[in-house]
Amino acid sequence: MNEDLSLFLNELKKEIEKQLPIHIKKLQAPDTLKEAMFYSLNAGGKRIRPALLLATVKSFGKPLEHGYDMACAIEMIHTYSLIHDDLPAMDDDDLRRGKPTNHKVFGEALAILAGDALLTYSFEVITKMEVGNLTAEQKLLLIQELARASGPEGMVGGQVADMEGENQSLTLDELVYIHHHKTGDLLTVAIIAGAIIAGASKSDIDNLRQFAKELGLMFQIKDDILDVEGDAETIGKPIGSDDGNNKSTYPNLLGLDGAKNKLSEHKLKAETYLSNVNLDQSLLMALTNYVAERDH
Repeated sequence: MNEDLSLFLNELKKEIEKQLPIHIKKLQAPDTLKEAMFYSLNAGGKRIRPALLLATVKSFGKPLEHGYDMACAIEMIHTYSLIHDDLPAMDDDDLRRGKPTNHKVFGEALAILAGDALLTYSFEVITKMEVGNLTAEQKLLLIQELARASGPEGMVGGQVADMEGENQSLTLDELVYIHHHKTGDLLTVAIIAGAIIAGASKSDIDNLRQFAKELGLMFQIKDDILDVEGDAETIGKPIGSDDGNNKSTYPNLLGLDGAKNKLSEHKLKAETYLSNVNLDQSLLMALTNYVAERDH
């Protein structure tokens, strides 16, 4: 990772992790619920979705603070999905980012409710965004994009397809569908939200949407690769957990070298779409390289 990107990621990570508890503390809700919500929000992680959103805002020449609330809203959606993914009825994981999963600490019922609360609260956060003087139409677009990306046509649909694909030999197209929606749509909405907040043109948003789709596939392919050859302590979960859960992955379908080649193909496509966008491309290009080369 280059020095400028490392500095950017570290600074925004600190800022988002300062902003997230502010949103939770202001809630008039049971303390146990707020504690469970914040436990998973505060579990660390790459903060790649806030990074993509804020990098897009910055690349269009707008102040980073214009995107803080939206970045928090997307991180709430992402965190809710992780809490629910880890439940016994889903992936049945005991660890997330090296820490006990939410249901292991708070019990299944409160974990489910903490996820529900993060999901619904995220949209309220968007309605109350004040920094950046967004219009009502921009806020409506942000809500529409996030709802679609996280709902039945997006992340939830992808999760269902992923669940139904267990113990089956999926085709590459079926695997791409799962990855596009389970992981890619929420990464895409982070970039599109940054563009909406920055007042980008329709042409730039269209190209960024295609760029983000390629980036989302890269992200999931890299996750699949790390599940084979990563370090358990670095990635915060046992190596080979996908095999243990009988999940179809790129390495299973294409072999490890084939998965790496596919990652390179999508990286080239992502770079091509990004080159057509009228912004400072350096930061998003550096993030593209980071997604392809990360070790966790």
